[in-house]
Amino acid sequence: MSEAQRAAHDAIASGPRGKVEGPLAVWLHSADLANRAQALGAYCRFGSSLPPRLSELAILVMGAYWQAGFEWHVHAPIAEAAGIAPGIIAAIKVRAQPVFTEPDAKAVHDFARALLDTHAVPDDIYAIARHALGERGLVDLVGVLGYYGLISMTIKAFRVKIGE
Repeated sequence: MSEAQRAAHDAIASGPRGKVEGPLAVWLHSADLANRAQALGAYCRFGSSLPPRLSELAILVMGAYWQAGFEWHVHAPIAEAAGIAPGIIAAIKVRAQPVFTEPDAKAVHDFARALLDTHAVPDDIYAIARHALGERGLVDLVGVLGYYGLISMTIKAFRVKIGE
């Protein structure tokens, strides 16, 4: 491992993740990318304006979209611990429409699915999500989706398996 790779590794391992695995380990082959991406990821996962319940919901929608097993394996238990009901998690995994009791969770799910499935967000879904999350929350939601899209693509492109 080069000095730059070791520094990137240590920056990831010393943060809230506590370890370097999966797609983040792949990124170490490009230390500059690893440093920049992990900093964005730290914000998206641990520092955004979205409560963990909603950011984890968005992560699951992205993981299901990409069928990214590693991402799902890591984040499904975190989502449940953050307050997402097991039935909702199961529905998202098979890309079915979950039944939500919280309007903000439904707004996040519907916004993410619309954006992923149609590459656009209809005005009514946008308005509901903006009302539920505010402008900053919507920007952070798109950031979470984008970052976890990168995670998912890394998982799929490099065939990252659970436990790697």
